[in-house]
Amino acid sequence: MLQADNVTFSYGRGATTFALHDVGVEIPRQSITALLGPNGCGKTTLLSLLAGVRRPDRGHVRLDGRDIGAIPRRELARRVAVVPQETHPAFDYSVLEMVLMGRHPHLGTFTLEGPADIAIAEEALEATGTSHLADRAYMTLSGGEKQRVIIAAALAQAGDLLLLDEPTASLDLAYQLEIATLLERLNRERHVTIVIATHDLNLAASLCTRVVMLRAGRVLAQGPTADVMTTAMVRELYDVEADVRFHVASGHLTIVPVRRVHP
Repeated sequence: MLQADNVTFSYGRGATTFALHDVGVEIPRQSITALLGPNGCGKTTLLSLLAGVRRPDRGHVRLDGRDIGAIPRRELARRVAVVPQETHPAFDYSVLEMVLMGRHPHLGTFTLEGPADIAIAEEALEATGTSHLADRAYMTLSGGEKQRVIIAAALAQAGDLLLLDEPTASLDLAYQLEIATLLERLNRERHVTIVIATHDLNLAASLCTRVVMLRAGRVLAQGPTADVMTTAMVRELYDVEADVRFHVASGHLTIVPVRRVHP
């Protein structure tokens, strides 16, 4: 469905340090894929390239076989939605207004949202468990509530593919579980393809069907989570010795860092 072929990208003209170098990634339809790696490895850059926000210096990003750079912006926005780490609106919008912003790619120039758009926004609020917040001011919400509302806006925009940058960052444990459960349900019930850039190895192990490991702008490994998330690969990725094992009660792998090792 979504793939990057030999993608290279650098910041600034004539930059000698590449953010990404010859990266090849495949995101199968209806999968949940984690992008993992240390700070500065290129996770957020790759996410922006997959979203079409940035263009690669070399290589191609394709959506269903089409070069993403050749897809009109409005058409692309109807299929791919990005959920950033933080959202700071310029005005004091209500929750419903924030979600309705996701309908903009579907509207004509100077066209206002109609009953059909409001119905889609309300459905997205229902899907994310935020209907009761519709009339609240967005900025009065807790961190976890804000994240669910932004996911609702992304659903109202594009129900096909969601790209999320650190969706559980700065959230407490209960909200982390809530967001993970929501994403799993959207994938299972609505067949939404999801890509998550994250530092949370246990989120990736519990939620994601596939993992892409990035280090120094290159793909270290990718594949099914159980195959890629091993003690040896965690050590190679982070220079950290970790205890990786299947946790019977949770039903998935768990990763416990033990000590820093030096390459």
